[in-house]
Amino acid sequence: MLSALEPHKVDLLKALVFGLVFSGFVASGFQYLTNRKPSFSVLQTGNWAAVMSVPLVVLMAPFIILRNTIRGRRYERRNVFFIWLATVIACLWGMAAGKVMLDVVSRFLI
Repeated sequence: MLSALEPHKVDLLKALVFGLVFSGFVASGFQYLTNRKPSFSVLQTGNWAAVMSVPLVVLMAPFIILRNTIRGRRYERRNVFFIWLATVIACLWGMAAGKVMLDVVSRFLI
């Protein structure tokens, strides 16, 4: 199936998968190190720690969005349209983060 895709589409698929996996990896590492679930509330402290955590939250964002989307559908019975929209946003964010991370990795390896 992947051989039938054009090369740039395969690259985007790799970026999507890598971005979502990396987001989950960073979020799991954050939860392991801090004993707190990753969330956007890390940015609300208003001190230097909030500024320092911006890159971390940017990398964890697809995981946080997807986790909150699943929980919102399961417990709050949110509308399917909003579930779809949040999933699209998280996947696009994950694809962008994955593309950046793949570019960084390829820059250092080559």
